[in-house]
Amino acid sequence: MKKKVFMRIVNDLSCDEYFILRYNATKQVGLSPIQKCTATMRILAYGMPGDACDEYVKIGSSTAIECLKRFCDGVVHLYEGIYLRKSNGEDLERLLRVAKDRGFPSMIGNIDCMHWNGKIVQLAGRDRSPVFDDVEQGKTPKINFIVNGRHYDLTYYLADGIYPKWPTFIQSIRRPQGEREKLFVERQEAYKKDVERAFGALQSRFQIIRQPARLWDLSDLSTIMRACIRVEDDRVNYAYNQGLAEYDQSNTNESSS
Repeated sequence: MKKKVFMRIVNDLSCDEYFILRYNATKQVGLSPIQKCTATMRILAYGMPGDACDEYVKIGSSTAIECLKRFCDGVVHLYEGIYLRKSNGEDLERLLRVAKDRGFPSMIGNIDCMHWNGKIVQLAGRDRSPVFDDVEQGKTPKINFIVNGRHYDLTYYLADGIYPKWPTFIQSIRRPQGEREKLFVERQEAYKKDVERAFGALQSRFQIIRQPARLWDLSDLSTIMRACIRVEDDRVNYAYNQGLAEYDQSNTNESSS
C-alpha cells in the first residue's frame, strides 16, 4: 500500500477519539494513531494473531484486537456511503459500458463471485439469496438490447451450470459446436476470469479473509470483510488516478492470461 493511501486513512480515522494520541495519568504518551493503524494493517494483510504485533509495533494482543475492531468499524462507518453502497445510475452505466465492450450487452456481473462463502454455504441457505430481491419487486434497471433479432429488457449475470435455467443467468456451453459457440464460450470464460482475478487479488492482499476466522462474532467478521473491500477500493482508485492501474477494463478486449 502506498504511504499516501495509508496516511489518508489514518487522518480520516482521527475523527474517532480512539485514534487520537493521548497521555495517561502519569504523563506518559500512549499509542499513536500510526501504531494502531499499522498493527491493524499487519493483521489484515498477513492474517497474523494479535500477539504477533507486540515485537514490531509494541502493542499487546488484546490492544491489537481492539485496534482491529475499531479500525474496521471506523472505515465502514466513514466510507460505507461511498464504496459499500448499492450501485447508482452512474455505476450501472459504467458496468454496462464495460460489459458491452467485452461483447455482453446489459450484463452486470458474475454471480459466482458475488459471495465470499458461496462455495461452502450450507443447504439451509438455498433459495434465500437477496441478490434478486429487486427483480421480484420489479425494481430492475430499465434497459433494452437486441440479440439475434430479439428484444430483451432484463439485465443478466454470467453463471456456471450449477445455477437454475433462469433468463437472468447466461451460462457457458459445455460442448460448443461451431465457431460461434466456441467464440461465445471463449468470451464468457475470459470475462469471468477477469472478475475472479479481482476477487483473488483481494484475498491475496488480505490474508485474514483466506485463513480460518479467529473472531467468533459474525458481525465482526462481516465488518472486517467490508473494511478490506473498502481499503482495496481506495488503493485501486489511488493507483488509477496516478496512472498506475494495471489495466483499464473499458479498453480491454481480451482477458489477461
